[in-house]
Amino acid sequence: MTIGDHLNSLYRLPAYTFPGPDSSTDDLPEADEHAWRITSDVYDADEEWTQAFARFCEAVDTTRVRALIVGAWQDTYETGPDAIIEALVAARDRFPALRAVFVGDMVMEESEISWITQTDVTPLLEHYPALEELGVRGGQGLRFPALRHTGLRKLVMETGGLPAEVVRGVAASDLPALEHLDLWLGTPDYGGDSEVTDLEGIVSGARLPSLRHLALRNSEMQDAVAAALASAPVVARLEVLDLSMGVLTDEGASALLTGQPLTHLKQLDLHHHYISEPVLERLRSTLESAGVSLDLDRDDADEDQDDGGTVWRYVAVGE
Repeated sequence: MTIGDHLNSLYRLPAYTFPGPDSSTDDLPEADEHAWRITSDVYDADEEWTQAFARFCEAVDTTRVRALIVGAWQDTYETGPDAIIEALVAARDRFPALRAVFVGDMVMEESEISWITQTDVTPLLEHYPALEELGVRGGQGLRFPALRHTGLRKLVMETGGLPAEVVRGVAASDLPALEHLDLWLGTPDYGGDSEVTDLEGIVSGARLPSLRHLALRNSEMQDAVAAALASAPVVARLEVLDLSMGVLTDEGASALLTGQPLTHLKQLDLHHHYISEPVLERLRSTLESAGVSLDLDRDDADEDQDDGGTVWRYVAVGE
């Protein structure tokens, strides 16, 4: 699976792409009714992202803007969004209503997910204390040193490989209002070098008292993640547990079944998996009867076997 579509919404607002430099801005929608997508081009851009942002600030009542989507920027395969972060920080007084930012909304034609160069995104949280949602796509160069933020409710990191340093930074952060955490852990081939021990601060839930939706997905170590969650304190307060898009097998699924009860969940998402039908039936009989909504679709999960008999299984999103 690859990223084929841009975000169609953010902060429960429909996405709207701010017109390019050759288009009119005379008939724009109301500032607070959309999530504004500001974008440039990865190759041969006629306008840099920061220039598009400057036009946006002149054309739109920024005091009413609630959500911003950062699209493509120039040479993203080797240049991070440092100038973009700086521009957003410098404009913070012009965006008193801003509650959501997503950095890196690019599809495969613009850049494969693991080719997107990122940077330290925590200045957005440091300078926007009222920010409630932060999303990032791309793990190359991504940094997230531990911090405290009392307003953040949703944090999403979509990667083909999430660096262990970032995982540890999130796990060590004090986020008392965070309700929704979604980490695409990825594979070592694309920089996803974390281990289950790096997740300890998340699975303990000690700094995440409001967490209700936990997604730890798209990883090769999905069985080990499932085993860690089988007895994790954070699970008891969750409504949604998402271990989808990775290499989850009977081992991990059985650990979930033999661990703490999951019947309190509203949803368990395991789609894109490598679980056998007998274990899938155990999941259905144990959880569906208790009212848990299950997503057990195998999707495009497939496996190969080489001449030596080694079986290869793949995450949903890699390169």
